[in-house]
Amino acid sequence: MLESIYVGMTGLLGYSRGLRVIANNTANLNTPGFKSSSLQFTDLFYTGGNLSGGNTGANQGQNQLGFGLNTAGTSISFKQGELRQTGNDLDMAVDGQGLFVLQNADGKVSYTRAGQFKFDTDGTLVKRVGGEKVMALGEGDAFVPITLAGQMMNPGKTTTKLTFTGTVPASGTDALVVGGLQVIDASGQSHALTMKLYQATSTPEGMSVKVEILDGTVVIATNALVFSDGKPVAATARIPVTYSPAGQPPMALTLDFGTDVVLFSGGTQIKMASQDGVAPGTLSGAVFDETGTLRMTYTNGQTVKGARLALARFSSPDAVESLGGNQFDVLDKSAWRLGSAGEGAFGKIASGRVEISNVDLSQEFSDLVIMQRGYQASSQVISTANEMLQQLFSMKSK
Repeated sequence: MLESIYVGMTGLLGYSRGLRVIANNTANLNTPGFKSSSLQFTDLFYTGGNLSGGNTGANQGQNQLGFGLNTAGTSISFKQGELRQTGNDLDMAVDGQGLFVLQNADGKVSYTRAGQFKFDTDGTLVKRVGGEKVMALGEGDAFVPITLAGQMMNPGKTTTKLTFTGTVPASGTDALVVGGLQVIDASGQSHALTMKLYQATSTPEGMSVKVEILDGTVVIATNALVFSDGKPVAATARIPVTYSPAGQPPMALTLDFGTDVVLFSGGTQIKMASQDGVAPGTLSGAVFDETGTLRMTYTNGQTVKGARLALARFSSPDAVESLGGNQFDVLDKSAWRLGSAGEGAFGKIASGRVEISNVDLSQEFSDLVIMQRGYQASSQVISTANEMLQQLFSMKSK
């Protein structure tokens, strides 16, 4: 009967541990990236049924008595939780397999499904709580931090081509003036040039129009634009111009009249449709696309790709250890793989969302009832064994 008390005590201990696991799961119901656990129960060792120590013979296997309940650790469930929208572009979730890679100030690497990130004052992407750096994959699969340092400004682009559209009047006594031809020099400064088109004259090649390009009142280039059947001749449709802004190196410009310019007696006058120069701009936004690639946008309308998030995954949950703080560690490196979002078995990145806990509250409550009943039953076994011992002692006293 004393053995029965000890067996009942193993039940009390095991079910109390099970209650603690359930309590931890339910307490983290709203913890982003939290993965629920379940306690694994096993039975303890067995002995032959002849407690007096005698030989049980051939029936020894059928007369074994157990010594109670044991717990063999917890098992983590990596079932994906719901992806909830937050409105913060730097909140990210992995839709599928994969964990974000973090590195703390001591260089220790850990992994998480809770993608609540921000750029710190140094422009480095870090975990919002804890401040661990978020890693990208560099050469040779080396981890490198993701930073905006050196990328707060976009230098823009020097103008190389101006494209025109519209009509050139076939007749007229006055020169046609087209102003406001904006070009961007190597320093990012904008300059307004002027174009003059003079009356068309007949030549053996077709109708020729004299073209002048001016910087203020200074003529910087003169050329001829020849039309055949009302359209620019290919040999003259792209006019080269060398422009030297004050204090800047010479710029090689091309005036492209292409096929959208015609010689006509009426209609809309010619105008500049576009130019390929871009003024400098400052960083206006930074988000990650579904491949985990950083995309930086600037006030000049430019978008530049940056680093790409590193992701890690494992082939067995036994290779993972919970560290707390929504982070995990590696137990078996051979079961882990590195990669990028959207490649192979890795999931895609969902920006502006965060993965919430995967705790199933209805399952936890069901398990809670089982743990409670198991605890009550083990307690009842101890009480019954105690009563039987008391009866035995009272018999001896008589």
